[in-house]
Amino acid sequence: MENNGELSTVERIQQQIAENPILLYMKGSPKLPSCGFSAQASQALMSCGEPFAYVDILQNPDIRAELPKYANWPTFPQLWVDGELVGGCDIVLEMFQQGELQTLIKETAEKNKAE
Repeated sequence: MENNGELSTVERIQQQIAENPILLYMKGSPKLPSCGFSAQASQALMSCGEPFAYVDILQNPDIRAELPKYANWPTFPQLWVDGELVGGCDIVLEMFQQGELQTLIKETAEKNKAE
């Protein structure tokens, strides 16, 4: 057990999810995405007009390795809202087209401003 005050990867993931009500795990960044799916998902999120956090899994290979197991979701990007996995690119885009993503993101942002 090498625990010198360092969080394990899973603990870091849990902390990121806990501290960021709207969190996208993606390849690259919203301004410079490194894959088409990440680009589409972050674009949809940006269109919702609320700030969101992101983690570039290319810069964090440990998270890239661990998160699919933790989330039980094999691919990236992954959108987490209020500690729950919403899903990947397809789900995010589908929700966006139906107007559900905008509602979810706005409600989450407002709820967290209020707290």
